[in-house]
Amino acid sequence: MDAVNTEFVWEALGGDPALLPRVSEVVRDGALPSRLPVKEVARACVGACALAAAELGARRAGLAEVPRVRVDDGAVATAFVSERHLLVDGRQPVTFAPLSRFWRTADGWVRTHANYPHHRARLLGALGLPGDASVETVAAALAERSATDVEDTVYGAGGLAVAVRTPEEWAGHEQGRAVAAGPLLHREVVGAGPVRRLAGEPGLPAAGVRVLDLTRVIAGPVATRTLGLLGADVLRVDSPGLPELPDQHADTGFGKRSATLDLADRTDRRRFGELLAGADVVVTGYRPGALDRFGLAPQELAERRPGVVVAQLSAWGAYGPWAGRRGFDSLVQAATGIAVTEGSAGQPGALPAQALDHGTGYLLAAAVLRSLTQQREEGGTRLVRLALARTAAWLTRGGRVEGRGEGRPADASYGRPYAPNDRPCAPYDRPDAWLAETRGSLGTLRYALSPVSFDGGPADWSRPPGAWGGDEACWA
Repeated sequence: MDAVNTEFVWEALGGDPALLPRVSEVVRDGALPSRLPVKEVARACVGACALAAAELGARRAGLAEVPRVRVDDGAVATAFVSERHLLVDGRQPVTFAPLSRFWRTADGWVRTHANYPHHRARLLGALGLPGDASVETVAAALAERSATDVEDTVYGAGGLAVAVRTPEEWAGHEQGRAVAAGPLLHREVVGAGPVRRLAGEPGLPAAGVRVLDLTRVIAGPVATRTLGLLGADVLRVDSPGLPELPDQHADTGFGKRSATLDLADRTDRRRFGELLAGADVVVTGYRPGALDRFGLAPQELAERRPGVVVAQLSAWGAYGPWAGRRGFDSLVQAATGIAVTEGSAGQPGALPAQALDHGTGYLLAAAVLRSLTQQREEGGTRLVRLALARTAAWLTRGGRVEGRGEGRPADASYGRPYAPNDRPCAPYDRPDAWLAETRGSLGTLRYALSPVSFDGGPADWSRPPGAWGGDEACWA
C-alpha cells in the first residue's frame, strides 16, 4: 500500500531522507474532511514541495543547512480550494457550469464536464440536443441511455463524460491497471545537458529560472504559480483560439505573465523557438503527444534545448487505452471510484476540494525543483511525468479514514465541506488567516496565500495576475 505521507513523496522525488526532519506539521481538525485521506495527501504534497524549494535555495546559496519547512493544515486546506476563495472586486467566482455535474443514467451515473463553451457544444451535439438545451432536457436524454454508452458517445464527439465506477470496477479496467502499475511520478534523464549553477538567495530558490508554462485549468497552473512564488520568470503561453475561463485564470495567474502564440503559425512558431532557446523549464498540461507535432516531445526538446527540465502532466497517464483522452479532476474522481466512496444514499459524491488537481500541481512543482537541484549537480536533460489518475490511485490506496465524515451527495457545485465527526486537535474554523488582498489590472482581488512555507521563504507572490494573453511573448 502506498504510504500517505511526506516521506513517501520525498522518496518518489529521489530526495535525501536525511532532510525529512527539517519538516514540521501543524495538524488541524476539520481541514479537508473526507472518507479518504485527502488531508494527509494534501499535506504530503505541499510538504515535499516546500522541502524541495528549501533544498534548492540552500544549494544555490551554498548553505550548509537546509531551511526548516512548516506545513500548516489550515494553509493547505485554504489553498486547495483557492478557486472558491477568490473574489474579484467582491464578486464570487464562477466555478462549475450547469451542465458540469453528475447525471442519472438508465443503469447508474455519469459525470460530465462542460465548463468551456466548446465542450458544452460537443456534449449537446453528441446527445443530439440543441445548443440551448436546458438541464432538464439533458437529464431526460441521459436517463434513457447507459453510462458507458454516454461515455463512449460523448468522447467520440470530442466531449467529456465518464461513467461513475466503483473502485473495484476501475481496478479491473484496462486503464485502471495501466495507471496502478506505474509510479506516483515518473523521472528519467532523456538526454545530455550542461550543468547550470545559477547563484541565488535561499529565500527565492527559483530566481533566474525561466519557465515556459503550456498548461491550462488547475493542476499545471498551480505548479507554475508555485514556481512563480519562488522567484521563477514564468511565462504562460496559450493558443489564441483557446481562451481560459477568466476567474480560473485569475486564481492561478499569480506570479506569472500570460501571452498567446499560435504554434501552427510560422511566425509565432519561430517566436516560440526563441523563447525555448532561453528556457530552463518547459511544463505541459495537454494530452500525451498532443504537442509533439510542434517539436515538443521530450527527446526533441532535449536536442533543441540540452539541459532543460521537461515536466508533463496529463489526466489519465501516458499509457493505456485512455492515455489520449482529455480529462479533468471531477472526471477522474468519477472513473476511479472516488465518487462512489465519497457518496451516500446511493448517490455519487465528491472530495472536499479538487484535490487531484491541487495535489498533483504541488507534486509537479516539487518534481521540477528537485530536477533543478539534480541538474545543477549532474547536468542532463530531465523529464518528469505525473497524472491525475495516478494521484487518485495513491489517494485510494491510502484507504478510507473511518469516522471522518458521512460523505457528500451529488451536487452541481462539486462538493461542499461538511462537519467532521472526530474530535479537534487544533481547529480549522475560518480560512481568514490564509487569505490576502491586492489590487491589479483585474481589480481588487481576495485570494488564498500559498501553503508552501520555509524559513526565509516568500510569504506572497511578487505580482498579481493580469489579463489572459495580455503580455508580450518574451522573457522578463
